[in-house]
Amino acid sequence: MAHKTEALFRDDAYLRTADAAVVAVNDRGGIVLDRTIFYATSGGQPGDTGYLERADGSRIAIAATITGETKDEIIHVPAPEQAAPAAGEKVKLVIDWERRHLLMRMHAACHLLTVVCPFPITGAAVSEDDSRVDFDIPDASFTREEVTARLMDLVRADHPIFTRLISDEELAANPGLVKSKNVRPPVGTGKIRLVCIGENGTVDSQPCGGTHVKSTREIGEIHIGKIEKKGRENRRFRIRFGPMPAV
Repeated sequence: MAHKTEALFRDDAYLRTADAAVVAVNDRGGIVLDRTIFYATSGGQPGDTGYLERADGSRIAIAATITGETKDEIIHVPAPEQAAPAAGEKVKLVIDWERRHLLMRMHAACHLLTVVCPFPITGAAVSEDDSRVDFDIPDASFTREEVTARLMDLVRADHPIFTRLISDEELAANPGLVKSKNVRPPVGTGKIRLVCIGENGTVDSQPCGGTHVKSTREIGEIHIGKIEKKGRENRRFRIRFGPMPAV
Protein backbone atom coordinates (compact mmCIF):
# COMPACT_ATOMS: atom_id res chain seq x y z
CA MET A 1 0.00 0.00 0.00
CA ALA A 2 1.37 3.41 -0.99
CA HIS A 3 1.67 6.01 1.74
CA LYS A 4 1.31 9.76 1.34
CA THR A 5 4.25 11.82 2.58
CA GLU A 6 3.74 15.50 3.37
CA ALA A 7 6.32 17.25 1.13
CA LEU A 8 7.47 20.20 3.22
CA PHE A 9 9.97 21.30 0.55
CA ARG A 10 7.11 22.24 -1.81
CA ASP A 11 6.14 25.15 0.45
CA ASP A 12 9.61 26.02 1.74
CA ALA A 13 12.68 24.83 -0.18
CA TYR A 14 14.96 26.44 2.43
CA LEU A 15 14.08 24.06 5.29
CA ARG A 16 17.29 22.32 6.33
CA THR A 17 15.93 20.32 9.27
CA ALA A 18 12.55 19.02 10.42
CA ASP A 19 11.04 16.42 12.74
CA ALA A 20 9.08 13.46 11.42
CA ALA A 21 7.76 10.01 12.30
CA VAL A 22 8.60 6.75 10.55
CA VAL A 23 5.50 5.37 8.81
CA ALA A 24 7.04 2.25 7.32
CA VAL A 25 10.26 0.53 6.25
CA ASN A 26 9.82 -1.40 3.00
CA ASP A 27 11.29 -4.80 2.13
CA ARG A 28 14.32 -3.10 0.54
CA GLY A 29 15.03 -1.01 3.62
CA GLY A 30 13.55 2.19 2.20
CA ILE A 31 12.22 4.50 4.90
CA VAL A 32 8.83 6.23 4.51
CA LEU A 33 8.10 9.18 6.80
CA ASP A 34 4.88 11.08 7.52
CA ARG A 35 6.56 14.32 6.35
CA THR A 36 9.90 15.22 4.77
CA ILE A 37 12.23 17.97 3.59
CA PHE A 38 14.04 15.50 1.29
CA TYR A 39 13.24 16.10 -2.39
CA ALA A 40 12.68 12.86 -4.33
CA THR A 41 14.31 12.37 -7.75
CA SER A 42 11.92 13.78 -10.35
CA GLY A 43 11.77 16.11 -13.34
CA GLY A 44 15.50 15.91 -14.00
CA GLN A 45 16.44 16.98 -10.46
CA PRO A 46 18.21 14.36 -8.30
CA GLY A 47 16.88 13.48 -4.87
CA ASP A 48 18.37 14.81 -1.66
CA THR A 49 20.97 13.17 0.56
CA GLY A 50 21.60 13.74 4.26
CA TYR A 51 20.75 11.83 7.43
CA LEU A 52 18.04 10.96 9.94
CA GLU A 53 18.96 11.47 13.60
CA ARG A 54 17.40 9.08 16.10
CA ALA A 55 16.44 9.86 19.70
CA ASP A 56 19.72 8.36 21.01
CA GLY A 57 21.75 10.68 18.74
CA SER A 58 22.78 7.98 16.27
CA ARG A 59 22.41 8.73 12.57
CA ILE A 60 21.04 6.90 9.55
CA ALA A 61 22.81 8.18 6.44
CA ILE A 62 20.44 8.73 3.49
CA ALA A 63 22.13 8.07 0.14
CA ALA A 64 19.16 8.85 -2.14
CA THR A 65 15.53 9.89 -2.10
CA ILE A 66 13.03 8.47 -4.60
CA THR A 67 9.30 8.24 -5.16
CA GLY A 68 7.43 5.03 -4.42
CA GLU A 69 4.27 3.56 -5.92
CA THR A 70 2.92 7.09 -6.35
CA LYS A 71 4.53 10.54 -6.60
CA ASP A 72 3.14 11.28 -3.12
CA GLU A 73 5.07 8.43 -1.50
CA ILE A 74 8.64 9.54 -0.78
CA ILE A 75 11.19 6.87 0.08
CA HIS A 76 14.45 7.66 1.87
CA VAL A 77 17.11 5.15 0.79
CA PRO A 78 19.72 4.49 3.48
CA ALA A 79 23.40 4.08 2.65
CA PRO A 80 24.66 0.48 3.00
CA GLU A 81 24.86 -1.07 6.46
CA GLN A 82 22.69 1.49 8.24
CA ALA A 83 20.46 0.59 11.16
CA ALA A 84 16.74 0.35 10.35
CA PRO A 85 14.31 2.50 12.36
CA ALA A 86 11.00 1.12 13.64
CA ALA A 87 7.56 2.25 12.48
CA GLY A 88 6.33 5.02 14.75
CA GLU A 89 9.84 6.13 15.70
CA LYS A 90 10.46 9.89 15.81
CA VAL A 91 13.48 11.18 13.91
CA LYS A 92 15.12 14.50 13.04
CA LEU A 93 15.71 15.10 9.32
CA VAL A 94 18.86 16.88 8.11
CA ILE A 95 19.54 17.38 4.40
CA ASP A 96 22.92 18.03 2.79
CA TRP A 97 22.14 21.72 2.44
CA GLU A 98 25.24 22.69 0.48
CA ARG A 99 24.37 20.15 -2.24
CA ARG A 100 20.67 21.06 -2.21
CA HIS A 101 21.39 24.77 -2.58
CA LEU A 102 23.60 24.10 -5.60
CA LEU A 103 20.75 22.10 -7.14
CA MET A 104 18.26 24.88 -6.37
CA ARG A 105 20.51 27.46 -8.06
CA MET A 106 21.08 25.17 -11.04
CA HIS A 107 17.41 24.28 -11.47
CA ALA A 108 16.49 27.98 -11.48
CA ALA A 109 19.25 28.58 -14.06
CA CYS A 110 17.69 25.91 -16.30
CA HIS A 111 14.39 27.80 -16.16
CA LEU A 112 16.19 30.98 -17.27
CA LEU A 113 17.72 29.09 -20.18
CA THR A 114 14.20 28.20 -21.38
CA VAL A 115 13.45 31.93 -21.41
CA VAL A 116 16.53 32.74 -23.49
CA CYS A 117 15.85 29.76 -25.78
CA PRO A 118 12.03 29.62 -26.10
CA PHE A 119 11.87 26.30 -27.94
CA PRO A 120 10.31 22.92 -27.09
CA ILE A 121 12.34 21.05 -24.45
CA THR A 122 13.24 17.47 -25.35
CA GLY A 123 15.20 16.60 -22.21
CA ALA A 124 16.87 18.01 -19.11
CA ALA A 125 19.07 16.95 -16.20
CA VAL A 126 20.08 19.03 -13.19
CA SER A 127 23.29 18.38 -11.24
CA GLU A 128 25.47 20.29 -8.81
CA ASP A 129 28.01 21.53 -11.34
CA ASP A 130 26.99 20.72 -14.94
CA SER A 131 23.34 20.69 -15.98
CA ARG A 132 21.81 20.31 -19.42
CA VAL A 133 18.68 21.29 -21.29
CA ASP A 134 17.94 19.85 -24.74
CA PHE A 135 15.89 21.90 -27.20
CA ASP A 136 14.20 21.22 -30.51
CA ILE A 137 15.89 24.13 -32.33
CA PRO A 138 15.83 24.50 -36.11
CA ASP A 139 18.19 27.49 -35.94
CA ALA A 140 21.80 26.61 -35.06
CA SER A 141 23.03 30.20 -34.86
CA PHE A 142 23.03 30.47 -31.06
CA THR A 143 26.49 31.04 -29.55
CA ARG A 144 27.73 30.26 -26.05
CA GLU A 145 28.71 33.90 -25.59
CA GLU A 146 25.33 35.29 -26.65
CA VAL A 147 23.30 32.89 -24.50
CA THR A 148 25.59 33.41 -21.49
CA ALA A 149 25.25 37.20 -21.75
CA ARG A 150 21.45 36.99 -21.87
CA LEU A 151 21.36 34.54 -18.95
CA MET A 152 23.53 36.86 -16.84
CA ASP A 153 21.28 39.82 -17.69
CA LEU A 154 18.39 37.87 -16.15
CA VAL A 155 20.47 36.85 -13.13
CA ARG A 156 21.59 40.43 -12.42
CA ALA A 157 18.03 41.74 -12.78
CA ASP A 158 17.26 40.01 -9.45
CA HIS A 159 13.81 38.80 -10.52
CA PRO A 160 11.77 37.09 -7.76
CA ILE A 161 11.12 33.35 -8.11
CA PHE A 162 7.97 31.96 -6.51
CA THR A 163 5.34 29.25 -6.88
CA ARG A 164 1.58 29.35 -7.29
CA LEU A 165 -1.15 26.82 -7.98
CA ILE A 166 -3.51 26.77 -10.94
CA SER A 167 -6.35 24.43 -11.83
CA ASP A 168 -6.34 21.73 -14.50
CA GLU A 169 -8.75 23.94 -16.45
CA GLU A 170 -6.40 26.94 -16.31
CA LEU A 171 -3.57 24.79 -17.62
CA ALA A 172 -5.75 23.44 -20.44
CA ALA A 173 -6.64 27.03 -21.37
CA ASN A 174 -2.95 28.04 -21.43
CA PRO A 175 -1.11 25.21 -23.23
CA GLY A 176 1.91 27.48 -23.81
CA LEU A 177 2.81 27.11 -20.12
CA VAL A 178 4.04 23.58 -20.87
CA LYS A 179 7.49 23.82 -22.47
CA SER A 180 8.38 20.14 -22.56
CA LYS A 181 7.78 18.43 -25.87
CA ASN A 182 7.44 14.92 -24.43
CA VAL A 183 6.44 15.20 -20.74
CA ARG A 184 3.08 16.53 -19.59
CA PRO A 185 2.54 17.73 -16.01
CA PRO A 186 0.36 15.41 -13.91
CA VAL A 187 -3.29 16.42 -13.94
CA GLY A 188 -6.31 15.12 -12.08
CA THR A 189 -5.56 16.54 -8.63
CA GLY A 190 -7.12 19.87 -9.54
CA LYS A 191 -3.93 21.75 -8.72
CA ILE A 192 -0.88 22.35 -10.93
CA ARG A 193 2.23 23.90 -9.32
CA LEU A 194 3.72 26.71 -11.40
CA VAL A 195 7.21 28.09 -10.85
CA CYS A 196 7.10 31.78 -11.76
CA ILE A 197 9.92 34.25 -12.40
CA GLY A 198 9.47 38.02 -12.33
CA GLU A 199 6.69 40.16 -10.89
CA ASN A 200 3.43 38.25 -11.50
CA GLY A 201 5.43 35.65 -13.46
CA THR A 202 6.07 38.03 -16.35
CA VAL A 203 9.55 36.60 -17.12
CA ASP A 204 8.45 32.95 -17.03
CA SER A 205 5.78 30.60 -15.68
CA GLN A 206 5.87 26.84 -16.16
CA PRO A 207 4.71 23.70 -14.33
CA CYS A 208 7.49 22.28 -12.15
CA GLY A 209 7.71 20.31 -8.91
CA GLY A 210 11.38 21.02 -8.21
CA THR A 211 13.17 23.27 -5.74
CA HIS A 212 14.51 26.69 -6.72
CA VAL A 213 16.13 29.74 -5.13
CA LYS A 214 14.03 32.82 -4.27
CA SER A 215 15.57 35.21 -6.78
CA THR A 216 17.57 35.09 -9.98
CA ARG A 217 20.47 36.95 -8.34
CA GLU A 218 20.90 34.04 -5.91
CA ILE A 219 21.77 31.79 -8.87
CA GLY A 220 25.14 33.54 -9.08
CA GLU A 221 27.46 33.59 -12.07
CA ILE A 222 26.74 30.95 -14.71
CA HIS A 223 27.79 30.30 -18.29
CA ILE A 224 27.10 27.97 -21.18
CA GLY A 225 29.94 25.47 -21.20
CA LYS A 226 29.00 23.78 -24.45
CA ILE A 227 26.33 23.60 -27.14
CA GLU A 228 26.16 20.11 -28.65
CA LYS A 229 24.32 18.95 -31.74
CA LYS A 230 22.25 15.90 -30.82
CA GLY A 231 20.22 15.58 -34.01
CA ARG A 232 19.19 17.55 -37.06
CA GLU A 233 17.14 19.93 -34.94
CA ASN A 234 18.20 18.99 -31.42
CA ARG A 235 20.72 21.07 -29.45
CA ARG A 236 22.03 20.34 -25.95
CA PHE A 237 23.00 23.36 -23.85
CA ARG A 238 25.26 22.70 -20.85
CA ILE A 239 25.10 25.17 -17.94
CA ARG A 240 28.00 25.52 -15.52
CA PHE A 241 28.74 27.76 -12.55
CA GLY A 242 31.30 30.53 -12.68
CA PRO A 243 32.50 32.82 -15.46
CA MET A 244 33.03 31.52 -18.98
CA PRO A 245 36.65 30.30 -19.24
CA ALA A 246 38.93 32.26 -21.53
CA VAL A 247 39.58 30.28 -24.71
